[in-house]
Amino acid sequence: MAELAEKALDKAAIMAVLDRVPDPEIPALTITDLGIVRGIAENPPRVLVTPTYTGCPATVAIEQMIRVALDKAGFSDVHIERVLFPAWTTDWISDRGMQRLKAFGIAPPNPSATAECPQCGSPDTEEVSRFGSTPCKAQWRCKTCLEPFDRFKCH
Repeated sequence: MAELAEKALDKAAIMAVLDRVPDPEIPALTITDLGIVRGIAENPPRVLVTPTYTGCPATVAIEQMIRVALDKAGFSDVHIERVLFPAWTTDWISDRGMQRLKAFGIAPPNPSATAECPQCGSPDTEEVSRFGSTPCKAQWRCKTCLEPFDRFKCH
């Protein structure tokens, strides 16, 4: 039992487990890539998670995936705590996450009024709809290669 308590407090090991949990809506990213894992707290040991927005339909699925991953790794005594303040922002997406979004065909968030096409790299793009495949994304189109793509919304 003392061995489990020591392992539960091994933050690096817990983060290594979390770094393998994919986002259910964008499986090319992990939950750590998205920056929704806020950290590991002690007493009691718990993973702090902030959803991308309070109504995110993937929140429960993400928490369940975290629970399964922690249990499989022997961290069954680590709790999951949802933290809503401060609110998540796209600034929390890691550099690796930004690269993975683009490689997956989704334009990463950018405050610019234009988006770079993740297919051909052209800046000659336009927003088609503020609503994309998930609430976090908008639908865009490249005027050069004519391919549609999602753009992750800034917030």
